[in-house]
Amino acid sequence: MYSEKDLAAISAQSAAILSIAYTLLYVIPFYLSTTTRPSPLLSRDAPSVIRARIRAVTISVLISSIATLYIIVNLGKATPLESLRLLGWWPIAPLEIAKSLILTTLLFAGPLFEKGFAEGEWKDWIRGRRISETLSSWIGWRNYVAGPITEELVFRSLLIPLHLLAHVSPIRMIFLTPLYFGIAHIHHFYEYTLTHPHTALPPALLRSVVQFAYTTVFGWFATFLFLRTGSLPAVVFAHSFCNWCGLPRLWGRVEAGVPIGPPSLRRKDDSKSGKSVQIAEGRLGAGWTVAYYVILVAGVVTFYKGFWVLTESPRALAVVKTANGT
Repeated sequence: MYSEKDLAAISAQSAAILSIAYTLLYVIPFYLSTTTRPSPLLSRDAPSVIRARIRAVTISVLISSIATLYIIVNLGKATPLESLRLLGWWPIAPLEIAKSLILTTLLFAGPLFEKGFAEGEWKDWIRGRRISETLSSWIGWRNYVAGPITEELVFRSLLIPLHLLAHVSPIRMIFLTPLYFGIAHIHHFYEYTLTHPHTALPPALLRSVVQFAYTTVFGWFATFLFLRTGSLPAVVFAHSFCNWCGLPRLWGRVEAGVPIGPPSLRRKDDSKSGKSVQIAEGRLGAGWTVAYYVILVAGVVTFYKGFWVLTESPRALAVVKTANGT
């Protein structure tokens, strides 16, 4: 869909300005109201704050989507169907979704082994219990549904088409546009210092630097995935899966998860009837730790080998070339 032969519909500078505007429109509403703004006594994880923020960001995404559709149709001269394809909204592309999830799963093979077998969650996965428990809390709904959908809508589905219309090269898009995604998470530093006033500045700053680095690196992967598959649902599912897995363990010993207490997460109705339990660590033999790191490395190697094969699609939005030009 990306073609060097067509004239650029907008300038690269305009694409950058719009990207900044969309990023600000996504974040600023969090601080315009007392219902969305955290305080020393009100965490961003409070159900009332989460609900208000989801409402606010939904409006922001709707405004940004309308603006992008207007630009694509009127300046990019695209038909409605072409516009939906450029945004990654249609067709749904179930094969691309499945391959993207397989690729992402390979990267987190180690953490899946730790969660499923060392911590003994595999039976709950089969029963679907963990999913229902997680999504019954507002924190889970934000982290695994609302967050991935709205963030991928803005930072992939809306930003990438603007840069395609500006004829920005795919490689530049992959490495530059995720910076907006990373910057959009910097405000968590302010929120963390607000709700953790006794935490020293260096650890709080380091926490934000790590988060910025992680979100930016994930943004590289998600942008590559979006360009190669042309599927918004594919990157949304990959995003949600990465949020669920968290950062992989890169050092330390694998421990067993042992239930030690009553439910700790609140449900969507703010009651205290959630079913998740508090977990303590139990000792496991060294073989579990060795197995974890072997599986982690094997997963990363397999991820690397399948990187191009599993993202190949006839619905690709741009031709992303390898280092040797293929």
